[in-house]
Amino acid sequence: MRYEVDFLVVGSGIAGLSFALKVAPYGKVCILTKGDASEGSTRYAQGGIAAVMYDSDSFDKHIEDTLVAGDGICDREVVEMTIREAPDRIRELVQYGVNFDLDRKGDKFDLHREGGHSEFRILHHKDNTGEEIERGLLEAVRRHPNIELKERQFAIDIITQHHLGQRVTKHTPDIECYGVYALDCDTNRIDTYLARVTLLATGGMGNVYSTTTTPVISTGDGVAMVHRARGVLSDLEFMQFHPTSLYNPAEKPAFLITEAMRGAGAILKDRDGKEFMQKYDSRLSLAPRDIVARAIDNEMKLSGKDYLYLDARGIGKRQLIEGFPTIYAKCLSIGIDITRDMIPIRPAAHYQCGGIKVDRNGQSSIHHLYAAGECSCTGLHGGNRLASNSLLEAVVYAHNAAQDAIGRLSDIGFKTEVPDWNAEGMVLNEEMVLITQTKKELQEIMWNYVGIVRSDLRLQRAFDRLNLIFRETEELYNRSVLIEPLCELRNLIACAYLIIKMARARRQNVGLHYSLDLVEK
Repeated sequence: MRYEVDFLVVGSGIAGLSFALKVAPYGKVCILTKGDASEGSTRYAQGGIAAVMYDSDSFDKHIEDTLVAGDGICDREVVEMTIREAPDRIRELVQYGVNFDLDRKGDKFDLHREGGHSEFRILHHKDNTGEEIERGLLEAVRRHPNIELKERQFAIDIITQHHLGQRVTKHTPDIECYGVYALDCDTNRIDTYLARVTLLATGGMGNVYSTTTTPVISTGDGVAMVHRARGVLSDLEFMQFHPTSLYNPAEKPAFLITEAMRGAGAILKDRDGKEFMQKYDSRLSLAPRDIVARAIDNEMKLSGKDYLYLDARGIGKRQLIEGFPTIYAKCLSIGIDITRDMIPIRPAAHYQCGGIKVDRNGQSSIHHLYAAGECSCTGLHGGNRLASNSLLEAVVYAHNAAQDAIGRLSDIGFKTEVPDWNAEGMVLNEEMVLITQTKKELQEIMWNYVGIVRSDLRLQRAFDRLNLIFRETEELYNRSVLIEPLCELRNLIACAYLIIKMARARRQNVGLHYSLDLVEK
């Protein structure tokens, strides 16, 4: 089937929903999401959203904290713009119906502090902030008459001049986006969505690794589509590993233990119950995530153990239960009482700091194509994202992209000559093991060779093994009726290739990229 909409949004997290709400008064909006609308990384964000709301804090402090965490390679103008816009974007979220916790008097926001922050500035809703943001925005979207939300629709490819028979390379000037081809996961029909403006808000690529806190749908779809469309991508070597995921090997994704718990006083300890962060950084357990993750990784290698501990017992029983109810209940469900027991933890792939390169308005290198949220690269995070800056970045860039798109809409038409998807001659693949086993191989290769600590040899081995997996999967893709797992695998392979390629090109240790063969920046 063919559809025409003014604004096409791929993804239903904070970035996609915010953008949709802002552009809806100006045209017809369609949101495509490959799973249930609420199932995405936004929902799993525990900690909160960083913003300077009161005089006890300052923009300059937040800017400096962001620049320090980013290891000096952030875009300073982007950092300043994002942080200064934050209070306005927070007020808009509240107007949409999002509830943030208030202090005991009920007249100010209750603010947390997390690693790398010099002040208490994290707005939150208990320890399930992302879930509350997702709830509030989804309810607002579903009430809006101009927005259609379509679930279980998997965007396969961005439609460009390539699909009109023109040769498109990374050097082709003025590549244009006309919409996307999308797989209806219930019918296996591939539909054509033509749009005047398209926003990618497809989230991250955490499932390129075997251990990750990200939901199973985080397979780098937006990045892979832009890669195939010959758009500009940047900084994908900077994959952030959250230092503290709950050690529970049978569970995927790994359950996140929010950094706010360390902000409240929890302490990292080794298997003997001894503190160790003093050996790595004067900020101890509240050092930036790249430093803490490498420290934990090193301690695990030295001890030969699969996990270490986070000791939250000093926080106090009441504060633990009331302030971190989700974590308390989760740990209790597997026999750990965090008021009495230390929490077994290990690092897990968590957030990509790079992605689709965009300008300050969220515009990609491909005309009429915007990107916001984790799939984008704005320059805010530099070499390492400061905790709770991700939701902030998403809502700021969704706003900027919406304003820019609204201003350009009247000059953009539909490309009606775009052909429908041609699946002639394709056959149904009946051996799912070819997909599932290849995915496991890929994730193990990336975890072992392109993880927290890298080397030239590890990167070369990963590249060589990935090359074989790529050829096998492309052969399968080119003769198969498309199904979601095959499309996801293909996207994960593309993302893995980009991470390795950019890691090999980065010849200094900076931020989240750390190689045994390189020197510090």
